[in-house]
Amino acid sequence: MTAVNRLTVGLVVNPYAGIGGAIALKGSDGADVREKALNAGAERKAMQRAETALKLLQNYQEQLNFVTCGGEMGANVLKSLGFSYQAVFTPNAQETSPEDTKQAVKAIVDKGVDILLFAGGDGTARDVYSVVPENQLVLGIPAGVKIHSGVYAISPTAAGRVIEKILKGELSSIHESDVMDIDESAFREGIVKARRFGEMSVPAELEYVQAVKMGGKESDELVLDDIAAEVIERVEEELLVMGSGSTVAAIMDEMGIENTLLGVDLVQDDTLIKSDVTEKELFEAVSKVSPNASGSVKLVITLIGGQGHLFGRGNQQLSPRVIRAIGKDNIWVVATKTKLQSLNNQPLRVDTGDSELDNELSGTIRVITGYHDEVLMPVAAVS
Repeated sequence: MTAVNRLTVGLVVNPYAGIGGAIALKGSDGADVREKALNAGAERKAMQRAETALKLLQNYQEQLNFVTCGGEMGANVLKSLGFSYQAVFTPNAQETSPEDTKQAVKAIVDKGVDILLFAGGDGTARDVYSVVPENQLVLGIPAGVKIHSGVYAISPTAAGRVIEKILKGELSSIHESDVMDIDESAFREGIVKARRFGEMSVPAELEYVQAVKMGGKESDELVLDDIAAEVIERVEEELLVMGSGSTVAAIMDEMGIENTLLGVDLVQDDTLIKSDVTEKELFEAVSKVSPNASGSVKLVITLIGGQGHLFGRGNQQLSPRVIRAIGKDNIWVVATKTKLQSLNNQPLRVDTGDSELDNELSGTIRVITGYHDEVLMPVAAVS
């Protein structure tokens, strides 16, 4: 099918989205959190995520017209990739704010864009929702720590593929998807208070657009007890990297160890070594014991219900270098069969931000679903 003549795309990048993830801040909302993250050496990766999405569209430059913001909010990325664009908003301050995002969206949609792309997390989605016209087609490029909303593509590359399909005339329908966010202060205390703020129109391409994250604890406590018993039986003297989520929390509870529900903990010899570790602390810990010592570190991780993501959603502490230091063979995935069935035959997904690593992790993986009970699940890079 031939490409359409032109497509006008709005682009807004929240340069500070996801900045708190790798240092265990559970989000990036608020100037105080941003300052703490920057002082701790956090990297800004939102522009890189936007660039990943847009690289796929370089062959369509003659069909694309971008309307964006000055500097890091969009123009820098488009310029680096050779796209032509019109900048209709420039923030006054060097460090952008939610108000800048809102003003940028207003200025861009006033130009009559066919679709608005925005790179950020749930906070950014809320800002966009608060000012975007009701029928405006949007799509999020995932770049934040919290991505519960259903308005995001499953990966930056997937966002690019959605635009490519529109250019080729392969999409003909849209659907309304939820804008969700949580209370970050409660989140940092291990309490999930999710709230639905409304809906926005997104392309109806379910292969590339993620579902709303399913909240709540697993209902079958007996199954969780069985999973915990299996993990405890397997453990010898390894350093355990315990990921986030209620399934992992149940394992630590069975061990009698306090858990950081929405963080990453280090456990060894039935003892909590350090709770709620940052990416830097985690890398230093696993690097001391993992090189040339297969099996000395185990990562215990579960998936996000309804989405199937293992990496790249709320656990940015598990960075590409950390995952490589641990090793694919030392990853223990735990989940109830009910949770796996909720994926409706979709694969588990990995979105580490490193496409080479995502491909290395793809294939199949054993998932611990009970005591001496495993199932084989496919794993796919989000592309």
